[in-house]
Amino acid sequence: MPDTSAASGPRSLLTPAALHILMSLAEGERHGYRIKLDVEERTGGSLSLGPGTLYEAIHRMLRDGWIAEADAAGDTSSRRKTYRISADGRRRMEAELERLEDIVRYARGHALLPEGGGTG
Repeated sequence: MPDTSAASGPRSLLTPAALHILMSLAEGERHGYRIKLDVEERTGGSLSLGPGTLYEAIHRMLRDGWIAEADAAGDTSSRRKTYRISADGRRRMEAELERLEDIVRYARGHALLPEGGGTG
């Protein structure tokens, strides 16, 4: 039976913003603006996170234990918070990436998507 729990549930789908934030933090500790830049670079600008979207997602993931505030060693600015991915967040990201990979594998196996991912 499908999981119908709230977005923080273990089987729920991640939003593109949440997935990309987790991917950014999986590469290393980041502050919010650096996460925003990483996401824009990774998506070729097709996903641009405004401050409201970014920090709402960060606060939700902090609450759910997917990310944590990192120690701000060497950062004298108390306003700039740095975040890191947690073990739960890494598992959640990996599960979502595997889910997406399964979808692509199915699509290719049924000739819905060309091999190599090209569109033409």
